[in-house]
Amino acid sequence: MQYFITFEHQFSLMSNILVIDDDEIMLKTIKNILSKDGFNVFTATTGKDVHEMLQHTVYKVIITDLMLPYVNGLELVSNLRRDDINRNVGIIVVSSLDNEETVTEAFRLGADDYIKKPVIAGEMLARIHKLIANINSKTQFVTKKK
Repeated sequence: MQYFITFEHQFSLMSNILVIDDDEIMLKTIKNILSKDGFNVFTATTGKDVHEMLQHTVYKVIITDLMLPYVNGLELVSNLRRDDINRNVGIIVVSSLDNEETVTEAFRLGADDYIKKPVIAGEMLARIHKLIANINSKTQFVTKKK
C-alpha cells in the first residue's frame, strides 16, 4: 500500500508534537517552549496513554522521557519503530539518564536524537527543526518516487 502526502498534509503534520513525561513541571516547560514556536503540542504522562493518542492523531515528532509508568520510554521507542503507521515519526528522547548504555540503547531501538535534562530551549528547538527538515526531505523523496 502506498501513501501519498500532499503539501498541505505535510504542513499540518509538521505542527503536531506529542510530549510524554510524568514530571508535570517538565511537561509544561516543554509544552510552553514548543507552543511559543508555533507547534500544536499534545501531552501524556504515561506510556499507556500514548497508545490511545496514536489512534486519533498523527504526530510529526514524539518527545519522550525514559522513566515512565506502565511503558517506559525505551519500550515506547521500540514499539513505534515496529508500528507500520508510526515507524517514520521523529523520536527524541529527553532524559536525565545520560550513561552510555542508556543513550546507545535508545539510538539502537530507533531514537533520532537524545537530549539530556534539563533542556535548553534553543538547543531543543534547533534539534526539532533539523529533525523535521530531515523527515520532510525523506517524505518528499518517497512521495515523488513512483
